[in-house]
Amino acid sequence: MIEIENVHKSFGALQVLKGINLTVDKGEVVSVIGGSGSGKSTLLTCINGLEPIQQGRILVDGTEVHAKSTDLNKLRRKIGIVFQQFNAFPHLTVMENVTLAPRKVKGMSKRDAEEIAVKQLSHVGLGDKLKVYPSRLSGGQQQRMAIARALAMSPDYILFDEVTSALDPQLVGEVLDTLKLLADDGMTMICVTHEMHFAREVSDRVAFFNKGVMEEIGSPKQIFESPQNEETQKFLSNVR
Repeated sequence: MIEIENVHKSFGALQVLKGINLTVDKGEVVSVIGGSGSGKSTLLTCINGLEPIQQGRILVDGTEVHAKSTDLNKLRRKIGIVFQQFNAFPHLTVMENVTLAPRKVKGMSKRDAEEIAVKQLSHVGLGDKLKVYPSRLSGGQQQRMAIARALAMSPDYILFDEVTSALDPQLVGEVLDTLKLLADDGMTMICVTHEMHFAREVSDRVAFFNKGVMEEIGSPKQIFESPQNEETQKFLSNVR
């Protein structure tokens, strides 16, 4: 499981996370919603160890992420992260983009890495794009390639940071369908999202962030139909 205990994070004088407490169990899908600047994306980079924290601790399967003794490269094999931007290598084919990390980080043979890549690309509906370069893919296809790239490392958890925000509206659905597929397969996910329909339909729990504070967390039904917090009510009345 992922355990977040009293986490504080600042960028200089700006406090971005103010005492976050959250536990995510294996197989659970937690969606994090809230306005811009509420600390949602920062939380993901702290979980992955990409950003240090000033106070508190984050544990992944009992390993403290920010402890000096923790091998972050080893830990990150457990925690995939998919960002808003696709970050594909333009000079590599789809297959080469997806096999790169298993070969370089895990030391897999080319054959084994390609076998995994074919499986995961087929899983996200890109089995016919193996030899294509990223520039020939639509935005939705590039984002699905990024998801396959994360899956190729066989992570226990995947963090999704607004993965549909850079897409044209007509491409959002195909990426959300891929995330639903992963949820159905039992993948543990934390999804920072502004797609309220997705959060409602796919999540086990929904957390609302506001100005660095987790104001409220509950089932999708509770959060969307009877939010208890005034800030949650205000936010949802503006996005529905």
